[in-house]
Amino acid sequence: MQLVNDRPTADAQVDRLADFIMFTQRSFLLDLSKELNKGNVSYAQFFLLGYLANEDYLTMTDISKKMGHSTAAATGLVDRLEKLGYVQRLHAADDRRKVMVQITRKGIELVNRLRDVIARSIASSMSEEGNSNGDAQAASYKELADFLISR
Repeated sequence: MQLVNDRPTADAQVDRLADFIMFTQRSFLLDLSKELNKGNVSYAQFFLLGYLANEDYLTMTDISKKMGHSTAAATGLVDRLEKLGYVQRLHAADDRRKVMVQITRKGIELVNRLRDVIARSIASSMSEEGNSNGDAQAASYKELADFLISR
């Protein structure tokens, strides 16, 4: 697949990944939207669940910073997720004013299910490229993913 990039750069692999993402984003978003609707969850709520799935807990201040929202908006996200049973609020033992938000088993199951949907969509898109050097391409994507995750 060659969309826009004919220029040689030091970041050729990053450019290839950007092309891949542009090519596949519509499919990802459609598939993800269908699954989010099943769980009654918005994109912002899903992103918050993704953060929580990788932490023991986040405070409301942590959530507002990570999400780029005000504390009031973060509270709204947490309220809805709590009503759906995807998160729970806890209070710190040393300071009851400190609210900690933790993902529940139901929330983890949702994140894992949606991650599987995304993985299947990526695999499908990669196979649709029809590239004869698929193994080398997959290795490049893995290397890029490892690089981006480590940042």
